[in-house]
Amino acid sequence: MLREARALGPYPRSARAARRLSFAFACTLTALCFLFGPDARAAQITSARVWPAQDYTRVTLETHSPVNYNVFGLKDPERLVLDLEEVEITATLTGLAEKIGANDPYVKALRIGRFKPGVVRLVFDLKSEVKPQAFALAPVGDYGHRLVLDIYPLEPADPLLALLVQLEAQRAELAVKKPAGAAPREAEAPTAEDGAPRVAPQPPAKAAPRKPEVSRFIIVALDPGHGGEDPGATGRGGTYEKNVTLAIAHKLKERIDQEPNMRAVLTRDGDYFIPLHMRVAKARRVRADLFVSIHADAFIRPHARGSSVFALSESGATSTAASWLAKRENEADLIGGVNLGLKDRYLAMTLADLSLTAQINDSLKVGRAVLAELGGINSLHKPQVEQAGFAVLKAPDIPSILVETAFISNPEEERKLRNQAYQDKMAEAIFSGIKRYFAKNPPLARERLVANP
Repeated sequence: MLREARALGPYPRSARAARRLSFAFACTLTALCFLFGPDARAAQITSARVWPAQDYTRVTLETHSPVNYNVFGLKDPERLVLDLEEVEITATLTGLAEKIGANDPYVKALRIGRFKPGVVRLVFDLKSEVKPQAFALAPVGDYGHRLVLDIYPLEPADPLLALLVQLEAQRAELAVKKPAGAAPREAEAPTAEDGAPRVAPQPPAKAAPRKPEVSRFIIVALDPGHGGEDPGATGRGGTYEKNVTLAIAHKLKERIDQEPNMRAVLTRDGDYFIPLHMRVAKARRVRADLFVSIHADAFIRPHARGSSVFALSESGATSTAASWLAKRENEADLIGGVNLGLKDRYLAMTLADLSLTAQINDSLKVGRAVLAELGGINSLHKPQVEQAGFAVLKAPDIPSILVETAFISNPEEERKLRNQAYQDKMAEAIFSGIKRYFAKNPPLARERLVANP
């Protein structure tokens, strides 16, 4: 009995036997986990985010490891299904349903549950027919693996049509405010002794001055940098560049729209991501006369300060700092998340090997005008317009500049950028530079966007 106990005890008689026993135990444990513990192998969703916008709604699921998925649509009613393989149902994942707001243009609600062993199903109840795109992103920056689902409308919005509707509405509003054509009521005339009305000599009536009709609107495309998944630079006080750029762009648009012959169009009007080439495409679709990309600079050392203006360069950057900045801004697509599987005709147009000499010359002119105005409200990081290969400035037919309003990495300038009064000053300075440029360089004649009333 003692001999059998020694033979079957926990301590084998040799090292070879010990290794055999360990290997057999490991294989048995792995098999048991595979058969009876699927959740132990399932990936966990570490973060789930929703970015609703009129352009599209983006859903982002972040994990530590890649996830296999399948996307398809269902009819009557309209639904979109996202199946996730070997994913654990956690509070982070189920909490995604609560992030679907009533203001989402395309998604009505979201339901999440286990469809079958090994498959978690997300069902998006839709408000209309959509065109989905799903793609995976490798880890970059602070992000792990990401699965991105972009929900686009079946018929994308036309920014030019939206601009025309806006201009027509403004014209109609001005027409209503015009004084009526009826003559003003005259005071009762005095009478003579014989009862006949006494006619006093009246000066000739002066015609009311008529405002000149506007037949050529100057269209300025304003591009608030970053957005959505891409926060841009972050200040030490927690300020996101994407929020600062959007605030200044809104103020600048309001100021431009006050001019009778100018209108502004935003490439994004909320907190969502727009790929770099699509920002350029939007400007070209509205036939913009100028493209202004708004940013807030950052550097590894907090003492860097001042405003800057950049134009495109075909022959290399004008400084090491400009080259470094262009590289950082061009990486926005990696952080924000772009579906590289798509072939976009606007991307081909903006990256085509075209002569950009005329565009760059005009960009330098408007850049100098804006830089001179910025020097009145803030110190300048460099006294001249710099140049580098910014992807967002590559529209071949639109003068384009990138404005670094201030260094968000500088604590003092970060506080300024958060201040609404300073944002107003920044918007006014950029506007003054734009207006000065067009005063000396009026845009070429073209077909009217709207007919005169």
